[in-house]
Amino acid sequence: MKRNATLPVLAAALLVTVVMSIAIGQVWIAPQKIAAMLLNLVVPTNHTWSEAEAIIIFQIRLPRTFMALLVGAGLAVAGVAMQALFKNPLADPYVLGASSGAGFGAALIISLGVVGAIYIPVAAFAGAVIATFTVYALSMIGPRSSVTLLLLSGIAIGTFFSALISYLMFVAGQNLTALVFWLMGGLWASTWQYVEITFPVILVATIILYAYARDLNLMLSGEESAQHLGVSVESLKKILLVTVSFIVGVAVAFCGIIGFVGLIVPHVVRTFTGPDHRALIPASALFGGILLIWADIVARSAIPGEEMPVGIITALLGAPFFMYLVRSRRKNIF
Repeated sequence: MKRNATLPVLAAALLVTVVMSIAIGQVWIAPQKIAAMLLNLVVPTNHTWSEAEAIIIFQIRLPRTFMALLVGAGLAVAGVAMQALFKNPLADPYVLGASSGAGFGAALIISLGVVGAIYIPVAAFAGAVIATFTVYALSMIGPRSSVTLLLLSGIAIGTFFSALISYLMFVAGQNLTALVFWLMGGLWASTWQYVEITFPVILVATIILYAYARDLNLMLSGEESAQHLGVSVESLKKILLVTVSFIVGVAVAFCGIIGFVGLIVPHVVRTFTGPDHRALIPASALFGGILLIWADIVARSAIPGEEMPVGIITALLGAPFFMYLVRSRRKNIF
């Protein structure tokens, strides 16, 4: 695939993926009927579909598909940013412990049995932000932060919050099932309200990261080289960390912990676009949406009458890919 054709091809693939996501499920709805339903919103006509089909499309599958698109795109571009920051192909959006912090916030609310759909997202988002800023504070050496200490602090904070989550699971009692299913990651709770909250966060975050695409390109040559070429390295780190924490916070808040998307997508897309972040970021956003939508299709269709957490599907895809990366790049890593 030629590099200048990557975005149009991915955009077309995303459109097909969205249509298939709306059509596929326990109840198959033909794409032409879906098109007629959507057209009816603009030009009302006599319709041939049932009320049940309309509910399935507009209240279940459309918000779920858009949520998968937004979360997949957000995690993918966050992965691009983290790999550029750490100059490490094994970095992903969760490397700073934000996912564990978000998981702890949500787990605390679930284990307490607090009623209300808004409390879990708020607690998860707060946990992600607290974890990220704690990691940044621990990484400071004088007026500057150390990338190595960022990584080590992220591992430590992530482990700490994971231990707290394990404790909450131990004492959760009757709330254990809900807690376990949420931590596995899933899109079954997606609503239009969640889409309305997630969309501006992911859109603004992606625009911010794209605005710093040139600086991310320069960061690949090392912090000192980037500094000499006019990049305010410390300011860039803060912007990247805050932006990624917002992406991870909103993704985990509404969908639980969905792993490996931010690790897989940048590597796959980089083979088509090259390392230039001006192409890599938008292409990763498109491919991330495609990947998570198809993972969700498999999760809700693989077992008749049942639905798996989408985090299981992404882990089954991502773990072998991670092992391949470790093996193929072990000389550079170690």
